[in-house]
Amino acid sequence: MSKSIATLILAAGASKRMGNTIKQLLPWGKTTLLGHALEQAQKVTAHTYVVLGSNANEIRSSISEANLVYNPKWQSGIGSSIATGVKHILEHDKNFDGILVMLADQPMIDSVYLDLMKKKFDDGESIIIATAYENKVGVPAIFHRSILSELLELDKDSGAKQIIEKYIDDTERVFPNGKEIDIDTLEKYSQLLDKMMS
Repeated sequence: MSKSIATLILAAGASKRMGNTIKQLLPWGKTTLLGHALEQAQKVTAHTYVVLGSNANEIRSSISEANLVYNPKWQSGIGSSIATGVKHILEHDKNFDGILVMLADQPMIDSVYLDLMKKKFDDGESIIIATAYENKVGVPAIFHRSILSELLELDKDSGAKQIIEKYIDDTERVFPNGKEIDIDTLEKYSQLLDKMMS
């Protein structure tokens, strides 16, 4: 049975390692990194929310067809952005079976991968469907509504890691096969662009 989920895209960070560049607005294909993340999410879920913080005005003017949430405490870390986004979603629509949390800077994550996660969430009994990394699990991840209240308590820079660890026995891993690469420097951005062109 298909379950109803909302997608929460985290795009509030200042990307200090990128200098004066607004990472979310770097070109990717015919759009931007954030625009690409939005496009992929919207192919899989009908309700998409984007958490903004640093450079919110510039980013806001570049995107449409998404519910925008501003995190005034974005500097305190990714955890507070998750909490802010989840709070907004629950205040406006409590009927979702789960929330998919993803980042704006993982451009290899596509709708095929997100759809695979959604199918595992639909078919299984796991509380969390999470992406497998070398020695950990993380986002993109889908969190069942039964634990969304715990996401509201996040306020540090570790994101939802502690919640995934708490429910690790009830977490199904999805292997991304290289799609999990995130862009944290302009050099890595250039490398990925070159890879896409070749």
